[in-house]
Amino acid sequence: MSKAKEDKVTKEDFESKLQSAKEILETLMDPQITLEDSVKAYEKGMSELEIAQKILESAEIKIKEIKGNS
Repeated sequence: MSKAKEDKVTKEDFESKLQSAKEILETLMDPQITLEDSVKAYEKGMSELEIAQKILESAEIKIKEIKGNS
């Protein structure tokens, strides 16, 4: 996979994980949600945010490497 394509996929993955987390948050704000469903949604939301955080950390490392090589 080319560098540009890899960066685009990473950006899309990051954006999709954030969007998913936002949607889950909206679900959690529904007063009609059951406790069981809210726990499941919370777990899924935290998982999405952890993946997004890892993508962000990877991007930060790449930026530091680029700056270090300049």
